[in-house]
Amino acid sequence: MSDCITKTVEIAAPVARVWDSLVDHRKFGTWFLVALDRPFAVGEKTGGHMTYPGYEHFPWESRTVAIEPMTRFAFEWPATGGDRDAIRDGVAERTLVEFLLEPTLDGTRLTVRESGFDKVPEPRRTNVMRSNDGGWAEQVNNIRRYVEG
Repeated sequence: MSDCITKTVEIAAPVARVWDSLVDHRKFGTWFLVALDRPFAVGEKTGGHMTYPGYEHFPWESRTVAIEPMTRFAFEWPATGGDRDAIRDGVAERTLVEFLLEPTLDGTRLTVRESGFDKVPEPRRTNVMRSNDGGWAEQVNNIRRYVEG
């Protein structure tokens, strides 16, 4: 089993606009459907709660790992796969989420990569990866629609 989920989307917008939608916590919250309590800052935690219908009771917690202007934004977060018990009980291992940007002739290629699932024990690993795979498929389309607006 792979340790990584990777999703790539072509966005018809300049890298600067895509970048701003990733690192501005309010804009990130708009397309990701999460209310965040503070800006992203390397080494710092950002908290909040999901606003996605049906998941409003789920907390958000991340720790920003990298903000490399116009190329890479990364954070760690709990690998819960939507399992509230894992959040409540604090048993969720952390995975690394990276947003990688590349300029293209028509705009920007955004790759989202989540790795570190090898730390999650089975059977939770399979469930978390399945849930997050579907979630990232939706989220790359959310950011594309938001940025292309």
